[in-house]
Amino acid sequence: MDTAANSNPTTVVWYRLDLRTDDHQPLLHAAKRGPVVPVYIHDTDTDTDTEFNNGTGQASKWWLHHSLQALSETLNDLGSPLVFRVGDPKIVLKELCDEVGADQVAMHESTDPRVQSQDDSLDDQLHRSGIELVRFQPDLLWPVGSVLTAAAKPYQVFTPFWNRAYQTPIDEPANPPERISPPRTTPRHTDLSKLGLLDTIDWASGFRDHWLPGEPNAMVSFKQFIDTKIDHYHLTRDQLNEPGWSALSAPIHFGELSVRRMWSTLSTVSGSNTNPGIAAYLRQLGWHDFAIHLMNHFPHTVHQSFRPQFDAFPWVPNDEYFSKWKRGMTGYPIVDAAMRQLWAQGWMPNRARMIVASFLCKDLLISWKDGAAWFWDTLVDADLANNNFGWQWTAGCGADAAPYFRVFNPISQGKKFDPQGAYVRTWIPELAQLPNPLIHEPWEASPIELLSAGITLGEHYPHPVVNHAQARIKALEAYAAIK
Repeated sequence: MDTAANSNPTTVVWYRLDLRTDDHQPLLHAAKRGPVVPVYIHDTDTDTDTEFNNGTGQASKWWLHHSLQALSETLNDLGSPLVFRVGDPKIVLKELCDEVGADQVAMHESTDPRVQSQDDSLDDQLHRSGIELVRFQPDLLWPVGSVLTAAAKPYQVFTPFWNRAYQTPIDEPANPPERISPPRTTPRHTDLSKLGLLDTIDWASGFRDHWLPGEPNAMVSFKQFIDTKIDHYHLTRDQLNEPGWSALSAPIHFGELSVRRMWSTLSTVSGSNTNPGIAAYLRQLGWHDFAIHLMNHFPHTVHQSFRPQFDAFPWVPNDEYFSKWKRGMTGYPIVDAAMRQLWAQGWMPNRARMIVASFLCKDLLISWKDGAAWFWDTLVDADLANNNFGWQWTAGCGADAAPYFRVFNPISQGKKFDPQGAYVRTWIPELAQLPNPLIHEPWEASPIELLSAGITLGEHYPHPVVNHAQARIKALEAYAAIK
């Protein structure tokens, strides 16, 4: 290490899932100390793990690549470009510190309980080399452990968690540094393309048409949401025929937006205290925190159901049914529309996620783990805590779960949340000519109605893979068997 640099100490800022410059405590800390070396390390050992909740799914890799590209441009404009490296972070960070004469590594802590123990090991290793690891709280509204019951126990139900959390102070977001200084020694650079994040098969063409990853774009999207949708968010967030949602889950997951900044901004909007749309959205940010708190208090939920009795649930693996579900060919239009949107855009609204998850787990009796694995690979916003929490909530095996006997009816859900069939027609054009009363149950159409719509069931669009009413009875019988 270059001892001459101690009068103006150099800090390595390790970026992980916090790909922004605003409200970035490690970056701000480093900029105040002296020269800054921002680095992103592609850990290939983690990436090649085949477990759905390890590594990074293909859709998320696409977003990650473009988000890193945007971050690199921003940091370069600030004065010190983002360094890309591939390998074991423990080795890479030590080598980089030696290379640029850094005496500190600054980073946000991970919200993944498995990674936290690895960070402890890294802390010890760097300390032995005379390098200090400075760890800042992850991007949460409330740090894990700060919202507990009167008995100092973690909440397992959202509403009491929210009631307590809402009264708990939130740290003010920090502004980004105006300028960061580069190190005296220019570090070796690896090209972003060498990280291998983009699939060799260009299956993400629909992503490019729909998404603009990166902090600058995320901030624009957030402002547009406030300007155009927030006032009616509480009324439209579940409607599939009218895009009232924010679609900011990927920017939140990748840390392009600070949730503290989002909270602060929403809280200062004129009339925010009485705006039901803002209240509903702040509550959704609370759900994001709640899922991460639960995962850290109950880390077994990373791989297992929160409720152990569900370990005995008689799931019925069926490759044919699972394939039809994945491809949007179940014969239930609202389910199929959502699954086709997922494949095309790497995303679907929250209401659609609940519908397709309920159908897989309760109509097809296929394990929530299989559904979570598919989402993990195909969602651009695949988030460990929120993905597992959402699937376990719908399956009925998680904390604060929907009761197992709540089985979503895909027909009534379609009629309620896509009443004119606009969502179905967008993603299932072969059904576009069906009249509104039949768009969510084409099997009820008469031969003349099908003919006039240009549809032959079983040829242009499949018959239902199961009878929902009968499947519901089987699901409840399976639940009774373990209850």
